[in-house]
Amino acid sequence: MSPRVVVPADVKKKPWEQELPLHNRWHPDIPPVAEVTVGEVFRVEMLDFSGGSVGRNDSAEDIKFADLSVVHYLSGPCRVVDKDGVPAKPGDLLAVEICNLGPLPGDEWGYTATYDRENGGGFLTDHFPCATKAIWYFEGIYAYSPHIPGVRFPGLTHPGLIGTAPSKELLKIWNEREREVEEKGVESLKLCEVLHSRPLANLPSAKGCHLGMIKKGTPEWERIASEAARTIPGRENGGNCDIKNLSRGSKIYLPVFVEGANLSTGDMHFSQGDGEVSFCGAIEMSGFLELKCEIIRGGMREYLTPMGPTPLHVNPIFEIGPMEPRFSEWLVFEGISVDERGRQHYLDASVAYKRAVLNAIDYLSRFGYSKEQVYLLLSCCPCEGRISGIVDSPNALATLAIPTSIFDQDIRPKAGKVPVGPRVVKKPDVLRCTYDGNLPVTENPGAAAAASYTFT
Repeated sequence: MSPRVVVPADVKKKPWEQELPLHNRWHPDIPPVAEVTVGEVFRVEMLDFSGGSVGRNDSAEDIKFADLSVVHYLSGPCRVVDKDGVPAKPGDLLAVEICNLGPLPGDEWGYTATYDRENGGGFLTDHFPCATKAIWYFEGIYAYSPHIPGVRFPGLTHPGLIGTAPSKELLKIWNEREREVEEKGVESLKLCEVLHSRPLANLPSAKGCHLGMIKKGTPEWERIASEAARTIPGRENGGNCDIKNLSRGSKIYLPVFVEGANLSTGDMHFSQGDGEVSFCGAIEMSGFLELKCEIIRGGMREYLTPMGPTPLHVNPIFEIGPMEPRFSEWLVFEGISVDERGRQHYLDASVAYKRAVLNAIDYLSRFGYSKEQVYLLLSCCPCEGRISGIVDSPNALATLAIPTSIFDQDIRPKAGKVPVGPRVVKKPDVLRCTYDGNLPVTENPGAAAAASYTFT
């Protein structure tokens, strides 16, 4: 028996034209569009996170001028009840099993991109300020891109975003702490001087807001839009966690904060690297999930310990499924918490990971790729990121492991020169726009110095 489709999606229609309205905010008063019973397998379909605004074309203009007030478009919420019709209650744990997933039939393609630095940027936006885009096509479990030739890899398909609705109390906690970050700004967050992420936080905004069944223009819509949390960061309810291993057979244990749980999902990825470093950085696609739920009564108290001042300061648990690509050979790049200026940071894993990614980009660009191609590739291929050391003062140590078999050439260091010639000259390049902003761009002083430096 086929799973019941509880939320259909039509890629030929705009998000606001869907049979069941989509939403792109978190709020307890967004009503459910469907009801599901524990034990049944049901199907949720979804548009890509942009709602179809990024096209399969030969331009990155849609990325450069993307309206980030509208992402992510979520399917749901789904109200979850037990076999007696009793809904999930606050304090329960909702176990969500991913039985099956994939791209929507007839829409087997996706994209990876970097936003313009003036419009969202990314992890390395100070090094890569331009909007770029690469289109990927799917052949069964494999992906390839005409914009990053010489690479083919199996995808580990997963939902980038899945979560339950927050309670009003939890929503208030989110908005207060994120407003404090936004208002105090860079002066209170020294890491911002190194990462250059923009903006610091995404506060509630009516601009681009979609609230599902709530009718726009009503007093209720205006109230909820002014309070509803953006979907950009992961939080206590799960949300945009971007954990690439949540594929077939995975199980997600989500805290329940409102009656019925109000489960929502979206942001399907064909593949992603750990960290999703270019921000629009997985292979973004439309897709479907076939799910099965279980309610663990009182499970929050039993299994989740609050890491904060209230019982609401908890985080989900994820059970990785048995399905994943097998790679036996990896090239691993190391980074420490010393930035490009040579400045020491104290046990800072973000700076260390940035250094590892930059090391990998510079290295792979020796094999015929542009640095923009490598940046997008490391965001979407099945690479593995690790915090390898967090106790050896003053340096945190992060690593980025890249499976070597995804390339059509041997990328390992070896005696003699790096190979040159038509086989390793990778054309064409990614789609890109110009950078027209005035924000400072970080140069790598070591790259120029290395060419003339004599080791003694």
